[in-house]
Amino acid sequence: MPPAPERAFASDNAAGAHPEVLQAVIDANRGHALAYGSDRWTSEALDRFRDLFGPQSEAFLVWNGTGANVMALATMVRPADCVVCTEWAHIAVDEAGAPERALGAKLLTLPAPTAKLEPAQLRSLAHLQGVQHHAQPGVVSITQSTELGTLYSADEVAALCDTAHSMGMVVHLDGARIANATAALGGTVQAMRSFTVDAGVDVVSFGGTKAGLLGGEAVVYLNPQLATRAMFVRKQVNQLPSKMRFVAAQFNALLHDDLWIRGAAHANAMAQRLYELTRDIPGVQYDGGPAVNSLFPCLPPEVIEPLREWCFFWDWDVSRHQVRWMTAFDTTEDDVDRFAGGIRHILKNS
Repeated sequence: MPPAPERAFASDNAAGAHPEVLQAVIDANRGHALAYGSDRWTSEALDRFRDLFGPQSEAFLVWNGTGANVMALATMVRPADCVVCTEWAHIAVDEAGAPERALGAKLLTLPAPTAKLEPAQLRSLAHLQGVQHHAQPGVVSITQSTELGTLYSADEVAALCDTAHSMGMVVHLDGARIANATAALGGTVQAMRSFTVDAGVDVVSFGGTKAGLLGGEAVVYLNPQLATRAMFVRKQVNQLPSKMRFVAAQFNALLHDDLWIRGAAHANAMAQRLYELTRDIPGVQYDGGPAVNSLFPCLPPEVIEPLREWCFFWDWDVSRHQVRWMTAFDTTEDDVDRFAGGIRHILKNS
């Protein structure tokens, strides 16, 4: 076997923090600053989010992705509402029931082969509305980029928002990998605004950790009416950082000079490189090339464990012998080339 890559392909959650983010934390670690956001770093970070999403928006810094989603949904869900999402949604599959427990609200999962909802699926729920025996469809939650690495176009998000709003629903966007989606859909702040602000999304969970932070996310309210109780809900769901300057300092570095987009563009490019280097290897089967920084190949079952022991990655659909390979802002061409070489070696000698 060739030498293993320095960085594995398990997840962008496994990546380190960006050096500029680390430096920002060090720089903020001087002297004392008032807690809970009453500091200059937090003021700067909130200004940066208003620059991204517009002066009508309001951002709240939080600890982590699950907490961001719970906080966002808690301010959107009314009594007896349900949250409509796909069967792949992180809130339904990978958050240990946190939304249901915290919100006391049903998650209504819909089939989605591409992990994307369609307006017709929302319209099919109209028969539930106004019937006292059913949880009421009140919130739509979509993920961008999705859990299957697919992307909603700006027009697709707008169509969903138009349908949801016409039915009296509001729309949440789980943007744990919003940076990768932005990089793939144009690579500019305006590209991001096209599938959030301009499309009619009400609340965004803005991912920082997967983009290069030590840890930190933001809940951004594009519909200010939904933010009226947000500061209290953030505290209630255990997402109010006391030393908030350190979360804010990280975002100030990440959002400066589009570092978040540039890092995601690199991660996406490394996924594309890995695809090009492995697509012709006998035994590696793809449904298609990557849209962002994730690949979902099917492999001969006998090679999965030897390959995983050499360089770790996660299973995806075990019934299909499908795995997931992910790149990050710090993945190098050498990492990709070594990983592809190891795949080729194991497949050739299996």
